[in-house]
Amino acid sequence: MQIFVARLPGTPVFDPAGDQIGRVRDVVVGLRIGRRPIVHGLVVDMQPRRKVFLPITRVRRIEAGAVVFTGRLNMRRFEQRATETLVVGEMLDLTVEADGEPMTVYDVAMEELKPSTWEIVKVALYKGRRRDPRIVDWEEVSGFDKLQKDQGAAGLIAAFESLRAADMASALHELPSKRRIEIARALNDVRLADVLEELPPDDQIGILGTLEPERAADVLEEMGPDDAADLLHDLPDEQAARLLALMEPDEAEPVRRLLTYPETSAGGVMTSEPVILPPTATVAEALAHIRQQDLTPAVAAQVYVTRPPTETPTGTYLGVSHFQRLLREPPSTLLGGVIDPSIDPIRPEFSLREVTYYLANYNLVAAPVVDELGRLVGAVTIDDVLDHMLPEDWRERADESDD
Repeated sequence: MQIFVARLPGTPVFDPAGDQIGRVRDVVVGLRIGRRPIVHGLVVDMQPRRKVFLPITRVRRIEAGAVVFTGRLNMRRFEQRATETLVVGEMLDLTVEADGEPMTVYDVAMEELKPSTWEIVKVALYKGRRRDPRIVDWEEVSGFDKLQKDQGAAGLIAAFESLRAADMASALHELPSKRRIEIARALNDVRLADVLEELPPDDQIGILGTLEPERAADVLEEMGPDDAADLLHDLPDEQAARLLALMEPDEAEPVRRLLTYPETSAGGVMTSEPVILPPTATVAEALAHIRQQDLTPAVAAQVYVTRPPTETPTGTYLGVSHFQRLLREPPSTLLGGVIDPSIDPIRPEFSLREVTYYLANYNLVAAPVVDELGRLVGAVTIDDVLDHMLPEDWRERADESDD
């Protein structure tokens, strides 16, 4: 049975007991002169943000929607050897030659030729548009061993399309700088914004610096205002000011407000777009708002009730309604009648330490931030606090934590 590799990323990986231990990220092969590449194994994404190597000899079966392995898995972090090639990360989108003409690699197929021995046997190629790729034997193609200046990104992006933004960010972070920038520049603005929010600051700055200023501003508009403000904080003042000027005024305004607060204060880490409704809204309306797919669980955990206007900075802050309380109330109940009176808001100047104590003391995942005029200016979520309290290189440290 032949398996096309670009379909594997994101596939769940199960241990012998039937428990899912991660998802496929890539396939590792060894190129051989005059012979088909041999498959060494799979790179498996595990939590938290760690990738390990699964030898192909341990793979019992590969089927639609599952990879099942036998035996024990070495939990050491995967490190690519100089003699190894990543199929998705390095082979897709290469320009190669078949029948004397240049073509682009769309996918490759591997096959188990004898028990536990897999080789790359087929290559899917296209020329011009990606419709109707041509499938040829590996032996009919040359050029996989050549380093290319502009490799393209369509195939890798398609392979990683089903990955969560955090997982794709982790995959990009592990690629060589040149390849990472190629992929990032080929993503659409919304996907790139989601991925940038999950990348370390150095990667964010490196990618943003390769974009045309107008496009960089468009991507910042798609990011959450708090994430955009964090990124702009890390840029030189002149570059940050130029990008803010290129953003649409209504998109730039909340970012400008966040930039006025110290970076390590409640105001500096808060989101300026929590769920806000007037007291005359119903429980049914509130539940409809927190069901929005683009909200994080922490943001969707509570609804803030204010007098109009309900965009930050709002009218007078009245209180908060927790989603668990909303689930227990009749849909027609007004929000003004289900406010939790025991939760006092915090001030924008609170330090991260004070915010942490507040969230821990009240067992909350988010807290309202109210200014001296009694207006809601945002909300601090537990993930905002963690992002700023962990070391800047926490993503890399998570990868290495079990070495």
